[in-house]
Amino acid sequence: MDVPGVDPFDVYCEQQFYGGGWIVIQNRFNGSEDFYRNWTDYKNGFGSVDGEFWLGLERIHALTKSQPRELLVHLEDFSGNVKYARYSSFAVGSEAEKYIFKTLDGHSGTLGDSLSHHKGSKFTTKDSDNDSHSSGNCANAHFGGWWYVACHASNLNGQYKNEMNSVTMCWHSFQSKYQGLKVSKMMIK
Repeated sequence: MDVPGVDPFDVYCEQQFYGGGWIVIQNRFNGSEDFYRNWTDYKNGFGSVDGEFWLGLERIHALTKSQPRELLVHLEDFSGNVKYARYSSFAVGSEAEKYIFKTLDGHSGTLGDSLSHHKGSKFTTKDSDNDSHSSGNCANAHFGGWWYVACHASNLNGQYKNEMNSVTMCWHSFQSKYQGLKVSKMMIK
């Protein structure tokens, strides 16, 4: 894909569900990729579009800077329950702004809204603490980079585990606050 401000990159387009035309920015489904990464990895992206991956904050910023995009979060638990949250407007700031979660509006879907809590938060990784927690780094406490506050109501880059724990890949309003999820797919269009 060619987007002004970044080198061309491959994308995974979701065409089968939710009307198609979605650019996947995060994909997790089997725990094969480690999401407990440093700032550079989250900035540039990691993994493979054929497997688990994070597209990269610089690319997400480039895709959302000229105009906010629609965001769709597709989640599935280890019992096969599938839910989604859709947001009509989503944008991420620049690296100079620590990839702040700039825009998130217009929630709908079968999932409660566990993402708006993070709006206005800067991105935090294990080596770049930008959260508002006064006595620690939420990325180190919860094993993944995210737009932490102090610390989270969702943590889709947390550990891939089928257990009830705040370090898991979780979404507080899915069913149980810290129940680990099997699938997370974040998409924009």
